[in-house]
Amino acid sequence: MASAAEQLASNLNFSTFAKAEDLKKRLWFTLAALLVYRLGTHIPLPGLNPEAYAAAFKGQAGGILGLFNMFSGGAVQRMAIFALGIMPYISASIIVQLMTSVVPALENLKKEGEQGRKVINQYTRYGTVLLGTLQAYGIAVGLESGQGLVNDPGLFFRLSTVVTLLGGTMFLMWLGEQITSRGIGNGISLIIFSGIAAGLPSAVVGTLELGRTGALSTALILTVIIVAIAVIGLIVFVERAQRRLLIQYPKRQVGNRMFQGDTSHLPLKLNTSGVIPAIFASSLLLLPATAAGFTGTSTLPSWATTIVAALGHGQPLYMVLYGALIAFFAFFYTAIVFNPKDTADNLKKHGGFIPGIRPGERTAEYIDYVLTRITVIGAIYLVFVCILPEILVARTGVPLSLGGTSLLIVVSVTLDTVAQIQGHLIAQQYEGLIKKSKLRGGKRGR
Repeated sequence: MASAAEQLASNLNFSTFAKAEDLKKRLWFTLAALLVYRLGTHIPLPGLNPEAYAAAFKGQAGGILGLFNMFSGGAVQRMAIFALGIMPYISASIIVQLMTSVVPALENLKKEGEQGRKVINQYTRYGTVLLGTLQAYGIAVGLESGQGLVNDPGLFFRLSTVVTLLGGTMFLMWLGEQITSRGIGNGISLIIFSGIAAGLPSAVVGTLELGRTGALSTALILTVIIVAIAVIGLIVFVERAQRRLLIQYPKRQVGNRMFQGDTSHLPLKLNTSGVIPAIFASSLLLLPATAAGFTGTSTLPSWATTIVAALGHGQPLYMVLYGALIAFFAFFYTAIVFNPKDTADNLKKHGGFIPGIRPGERTAEYIDYVLTRITVIGAIYLVFVCILPEILVARTGVPLSLGGTSLLIVVSVTLDTVAQIQGHLIAQQYEGLIKKSKLRGGKRGR
């Protein structure tokens, strides 16, 4: 089966794509949906003073607001209706996933199949509404606390801000689900991808402008380009890397015929946690600087000011804690999303086993042992990919959009989308081969 799929994949060409009408419709729908999202990032929140907000944002661009602005495609910088972006939904999804490992009722729902997943998805939506409401209200209060940011502060401004920002998040959640079902790729990931990708051209232009004015040397710009290409190559290699465990199924007898046992593989990704550890680590470390920026460093005690300065973007303590948190979340999130015991039970239920390993508890221990070893490599890879560009950003002043987290998201989503496009093309070609074989069979019958 694998060789047949590889043969089909090798035969893919432009003519195959030209005949894939369903795929073209899905691509056009995806592009139209992302265009709607990009338009929404330019519609400003009502009641704001744009000039005063732009000046205030410049002072916070290096904190968590800069990170969220990168993920939202510049919507935070413009305080648009999509300023909250899709982050409340992602946070709610992670919280619900954590709770499924702690709450027995949710764990049982997870095991009920499609119906259970629908209920869990509904809980995720409720969590999105709750988190989005709290964050939108916090933004409204924070905007009112700024001098001259709001034209007419008061209850009506807070209510309109909550309704507008929460409505934007819920619309993006719905739009992401529509892209997933009617378009190509994971809708939520593509929305984040389009936001980051929209900022890459300006980041490249800004870097070249710094070189033109002499702020960055030509050798340094070339070094940044080479490092970026090398990091992209490393991301492509590792994100496609798998540790494949051989799975065997015993011989079975149907009537008087004996069928040979099948073999398959259990793929374990080298980086099971994806980009979540980098996002979590960045958010946690940038919280102190952002809070200090809102309250004002002049009101803080000297020890707090020292800590905030040490945790500043690009500082040695920030780098050390950033790497440690990435490694921690890599193991933590992998333990949440992959349960070796459930995998071993499913293999045992279907008669599968790993050669040389007893089914059941011993299989679960072996899978956990292998997963732990490859997660060590995955965590080292994540730390390296995220820390190295951060060092360049801190030392050279290259825009944040060229950081390791943004490159990791862009390359990972691109690989996933290309794989899905290729899957649609293979399915299209496979269906064509089946139709041809049926037509030949019909002619022979005549």
